[in-house]
Amino acid sequence: MNDTVLSQYQVVIFLDTRPDVPGQRAAFKKFMDNGGAWMGFHFAGFALTPSEFPQNWDWYHNEFLGAGSYVGNTWRPTSAVLRVEHAEHPAMRHLPGTFKSAPNEWYKWSNDLRTNVNIEILLSIDPASYPLGTGPKAHEIWHEGYYPVVWTNKRYRMIYFNMGHNDIDYDHKTGKELSFTFENETQNRLVLDSLLWLGGRKD
Repeated sequence: MNDTVLSQYQVVIFLDTRPDVPGQRAAFKKFMDNGGAWMGFHFAGFALTPSEFPQNWDWYHNEFLGAGSYVGNTWRPTSAVLRVEHAEHPAMRHLPGTFKSAPNEWYKWSNDLRTNVNIEILLSIDPASYPLGTGPKAHEIWHEGYYPVVWTNKRYRMIYFNMGHNDIDYDHKTGKELSFTFENETQNRLVLDSLLWLGGRKD
């Protein structure tokens, strides 16, 4: 990831973690500052100190994403009812007011995105989802609270999706995937409309 490579693209997609090499981080920030577009999924937002992915990139986690650090999650991956917060946004135009997601491990964050004037929350977990998660640990099951799962930062052309962690056969340790993020038709419509918006499509 460098200036030369990034200059060939309109949209960059992070399907996994963020870059850790300083030169790549600088190139990505320059790309975004100069009008580039970005789509990130699930672990692209993860940061936890201490871990292999510490919160050591303030611009990305606090300014760009706005979420800060990872705080916790539901377990195991389960579907949630998601609620549209801004139906007028181009990424939301083909979505119903609420819909059931693909199974996912849902994150919560150190920063309250509702207090950030630059963040526009597009989807959140609807209270109809609770209890959310199956455990076995009690804190892995959510019973209440407000949790944004898709948002944009109005200072950049970007969108983040918390979705992206399939359910896997953890019980028998086979590693077999039991669900797929991109098997959900409504969720796929969201991703496609978001990509068209990021790429500058007006129709």
